[in-house]
Amino acid sequence: MAKVIKHQFFFSHPPEAVWDYLTKPELMQLWLMKNDFQPIVGHDFQFRTNPIPSLDFDGIFYCKVLEIVPFKKLSYSWKSGPGNGEITLDSVVVWKLQPTDKGTELFLEHSGFSKKENLSFYNGLADGWVKNIQKMANHLNAAQNGNTNA
Repeated sequence: MAKVIKHQFFFSHPPEAVWDYLTKPELMQLWLMKNDFQPIVGHDFQFRTNPIPSLDFDGIFYCKVLEIVPFKKLSYSWKSGPGNGEITLDSVVVWKLQPTDKGTELFLEHSGFSKKENLSFYNGLADGWVKNIQKMANHLNAAQNGNTNA
């Protein structure tokens, strides 16, 4: 049953600008969640949000940086569960950036939804990623236009 979320987005910004929003904790927080990310392979970090008891989710995504190719590729594990160290979702997020004449193509692949109990997370994240990437686009566009209040 392994399901994979795949999305492709276009930004009229250079890869370096998009990369900043994928790797700088203060910028990631603007469009995704509070975090203690560092762009260092092997770094353990967390994304934090409100718990969702109906999903057996304690509000913490436990992650580890798996691969970094500056301005081209970033991947990290993405694990969660109901708390007390129990992990029910063990997945991987991969971002790939491809420069174009007019900006950057951003590819997202979020894999590892292999258990029946992961289906709710899969459904929520499939839509959630699109909404969050739109937030990133809004911030990039505002920054490009000199407006820091996106």
